[in-house]
Amino acid sequence: MTDKKFHPADKIQDLQYFGEFGGVNPSISDSSTYTFLSAKTMFDTFEGNADGCYLYSRHSSPSNLYLGQALAAMEGTETANVAASGMGAITSVLMQLCGQSDHIVSSRTIYGGTYAFMKNFLPKFGITTSFVDITKHDKVEAAITPDTKVLYCETVSNPLLEIADIAGLAAIAKKHNLKLVVDNTFSPLSVAPVKLGADVVVHSLTKFINGISATVGGVACGTQQFINDMRNVNDGAAMLLGPTMDSLRAASILKNLRTLHIRMKQHSHNAMFLAKRFEADGLRVVYPGLESHPGHELYKGMINHEYGYGGMMTLDAGNLDKANELMELMQHRNLGYLAVSLGFYKTLFSAPGTSTSSEIPLEEQKEMGLNDGLIRFSIGLDNDIERTYQLMGECMEEVGVLKTKPVFV
Repeated sequence: MTDKKFHPADKIQDLQYFGEFGGVNPSISDSSTYTFLSAKTMFDTFEGNADGCYLYSRHSSPSNLYLGQALAAMEGTETANVAASGMGAITSVLMQLCGQSDHIVSSRTIYGGTYAFMKNFLPKFGITTSFVDITKHDKVEAAITPDTKVLYCETVSNPLLEIADIAGLAAIAKKHNLKLVVDNTFSPLSVAPVKLGADVVVHSLTKFINGISATVGGVACGTQQFINDMRNVNDGAAMLLGPTMDSLRAASILKNLRTLHIRMKQHSHNAMFLAKRFEADGLRVVYPGLESHPGHELYKGMINHEYGYGGMMTLDAGNLDKANELMELMQHRNLGYLAVSLGFYKTLFSAPGTSTSSEIPLEEQKEMGLNDGLIRFSIGLDNDIERTYQLMGECMEEVGVLKTKPVFV
């Protein structure tokens, strides 16, 4: 169970920043470079020895640091470094932790972009990855070699919604002197991976945290030493690869972060409602809040129950043609958008095998259980979820996904 003393929403709320002229929002630092009153201070800042001084926005800026502080408070880490995208954060972390001839053990069911980076891009630098079923700890340990440096997983995997036993994986990582990196994009506030033993937590801020599908962003949360290393002007991946977040975007995401606790409760409530109803209708639904989910009991013991089991759900339409027909009809009926990404106020749905997981070869998709009829839903903030259920059910009946009429009560 998550430590009750660690309440992430309260920690975000407790952070107060005053704008330059007393505004309730911090002033936006719209500068790429910063002046110094002395040459010595500039030198000290380059060396990382002048706390509170700013050098160049690729290194850090006030707006980015405000957002980083709030995200670190949410995850319970010492600090955080924001990036221009989720992939900007993930790639920087992995490049910081790994070098020539190093090895990664990763969950096989992860975001397609992360999978492609590990499988296709990192080998150019002599870094290899073994992809395993992260729910089977014997397979995880069997994949570890003397060259392994990182154990990587997603708290709730994209798109199959498998649950990673973070505490168990942390024990394995500690035993073999590895860094456990956890992507917590699907479960902000619900799960605090660092409290369960993770070393670094990454997010795509584009999704639930920003919540309005208006910008991309990412973050890496960790120790002060690790984030300092990432920002080092000589060999820091976050500094030298240049995945810098724009200050205007950082300020925007910080404002939206303040309502995350309210939104996550509604996303979770709506997803649980729909998952239970559609499962009762005889559909194959995967949602961590359902007792039928193989990771339900594990996840139940990991989450902060105030925020529920999350807003992500999958449903098997049978085949790709049925899935596409259903998604097009639901979009036509104003029930959401046929679109990738997640965390929007409207429901988003896509067939991941041909979209967000298309980087994974078909034979590997089949091996992990990703069939072409699977629809991934990011459930929205609908006020009348009963009405949404009825309208979705009518669409499913119309295209033949539901063989009988949905159970309306």
